[in-house]
Amino acid sequence: MARRRAAPASGGTSPGKLIAVVAILIGLALVSLRLLPGSPFESTAAARWGEPTAPAERSTDSPTNRKDRPAPAPSPSPKAELEPLPFAAKDLDLDIEGWYSWSVLDRRTGEIIGSDNMGETSTTASLIKSWIVADYLRRAADAGQTPGDAKLADATRIIRDSDNTRTEQFYNSLGRSASITRLLSLCKLTDSSVASDRGWSRTNLSPRDTARLGQCIADGRAAGPKWTKWLLNEMRLVRGTGDFGIRKAFPAAEQKTIAIKNGWVDRTREQEIHINCLAIGDTWTMGVMVRYPITKGYEYGMNNCRKITEALLRTAN
Repeated sequence: MARRRAAPASGGTSPGKLIAVVAILIGLALVSLRLLPGSPFESTAAARWGEPTAPAERSTDSPTNRKDRPAPAPSPSPKAELEPLPFAAKDLDLDIEGWYSWSVLDRRTGEIIGSDNMGETSTTASLIKSWIVADYLRRAADAGQTPGDAKLADATRIIRDSDNTRTEQFYNSLGRSASITRLLSLCKLTDSSVASDRGWSRTNLSPRDTARLGQCIADGRAAGPKWTKWLLNEMRLVRGTGDFGIRKAFPAAEQKTIAIKNGWVDRTREQEIHINCLAIGDTWTMGVMVRYPITKGYEYGMNNCRKITEALLRTAN
């Protein structure tokens, strides 16, 4: 009877298995050496201690890479200084009887200078006609209408010659005091007020708001883009009795470039004369107002409007 060969003990290890285990251990040791910083077996693909793991994350501060860095943004150039306005802010102590006030607005910056009382109001008289014509022209354009030659001729008479009858017609067509309410809102006036139904001549403006009205006309808000140039040209062509005041303080050649609208009225109830001057230059607008005893006549105030302007001009320093 043949003998059966006994099976190997379960805890024994064959030579083949032992060789496999040794090979695995040697492989693990080599891998460890390749990952160890400074090892001669270190892989060039492995990350060094403290270095990013991908080329895109590596520092670009090396001399070879620094040229690829974006150049720093240049420092902003300092703003060019604006040419000073022809007026200097200063206190005036003039030999003028009655009340007077003035204000100048820098059209480039919106800055306003003026007398301490530049927020006090006075009745505008004919100065407000500049707004009435502007309001008429802007509203006509907004309604898709173009005033005919006759209406434009009326507007010319109102501005250049201060025609009261035609002003009243325009004022009625604009809703009377509703037009002044639009002025306060559109031109952002802060001191002025509507004179209810006492008429356009009794509108109350301050010199500061007069300068703002000038800017409102100059920048196109008052008459609208279609008619602003036309209105400013008409205001440069003011003639006759209404041609006095602010622009008379400038050289003759420069006077032609300055748009104006003035107002003058004797208030018998108050026993005063009210003289008001609005002027629009290339970089500035100005308002001057005076009130004084009625016995002194119109020329007294008209001359003082120019006198105040002359005292504020830088050439007078």
